[in-house]
Amino acid sequence: MKYLPLVWAGLWRKRTSTILTLISVTIAFVLFGMLHGVTAAIDAIMDIMSDTRLRIMSRVNITQPLPLAHRARIETVPGVEAVSYYNFFAGYYQDTRNGVQVGAIDVETLDAIYPEIDLDPTYIEAMKRTRNGALVGTDLAAERGWKIGDRIPLGSAVWARKDGGKFWDFEIVGTYGSTSGKAPTNELWINYDYFDEARAGANSTVTLYFVKIADASRAAEISENIDKLFANSMFETQTQNEKDWLRAQIAQIGDMAFFINAIIAAVMFTLLFVTGNTMTQSVRERIPELAVLKTYGFSTTAVVSLVVAEALALCVVAAGIGLAISASVAPAIYREIGAGGLALPWSVVVTGLGIGALVALVSALPPSLRIQRLNIVDALAGR
Repeated sequence: MKYLPLVWAGLWRKRTSTILTLISVTIAFVLFGMLHGVTAAIDAIMDIMSDTRLRIMSRVNITQPLPLAHRARIETVPGVEAVSYYNFFAGYYQDTRNGVQVGAIDVETLDAIYPEIDLDPTYIEAMKRTRNGALVGTDLAAERGWKIGDRIPLGSAVWARKDGGKFWDFEIVGTYGSTSGKAPTNELWINYDYFDEARAGANSTVTLYFVKIADASRAAEISENIDKLFANSMFETQTQNEKDWLRAQIAQIGDMAFFINAIIAAVMFTLLFVTGNTMTQSVRERIPELAVLKTYGFSTTAVVSLVVAEALALCVVAAGIGLAISASVAPAIYREIGAGGLALPWSVVVTGLGIGALVALVSALPPSLRIQRLNIVDALAGR
């Protein structure tokens, strides 16, 4: 700690250069945290996906509806324990730019299909009694300030009302959470029967089916048997377990991990040149001062340690600031990709700080080598 004033003086000798480098490193680690945070969120979602839950969608694409009549036939497939359904609502609150994730569900089968959801049975009963009832996730409730008893008028970017009304009126009768703390709780759930009766078109259809099976090892077999039921019909299906379904959605975007790692590698490579140039220039301008330190009895190791400490202070502090910014905006990003309730994983923070320290050590290497070869007489003479 006694050398801290020397480290501080060295960093702020050229304030403009230090501040610009600090900003550059901070921006780089904001990008690092946000990009790696997205992949970490996807991994977290993958972890909570169940091997004994299947998703059924139209073979054409997810926007094509499936008849509600499919449910009875799906229930006849051996190995199927429960069947539920879901319809996207495409909701918004007050303004079309103020989107809200809303799903029309079958509340009767909620417990059987989603055991990881923490939901008071009294709220399920309240949903059954209230046709326009709604269950709000704890994360969405915190974000919007909604609570039980509130009446929420929502518009839909897709579904028109049969009576010509612009808004759908919902009454919040309960909340739901996550037993593990990892399941998304950023959605509003409404009664499918109320929604289907009130909408102007595509009645008695759903967007997705969810199927609970007894044996995860039979997932592929059961999926194939379900799809065979509707082969060569107008409404062919594609059935996958949840993890395979998520992988398929990500695959449509491309190799996300490769793109993210490539971007981060390019940013860090550029950052290495920026910090390396800053440290090299700083040491070059201070050669006579460093020589004076040696004349006062500072060893070469001590002088090199001061330079390394400067680089570490600059890079690690900037990395910490960048990661803190990422952590503050991460929940909003996660909500947009359907992973509300999650925070930036500590593994990303620790990795980021480690990379910051590594960048500091590498950028301090060239000036450190120069200091080791420093001749006091030549340095004081300005040669």
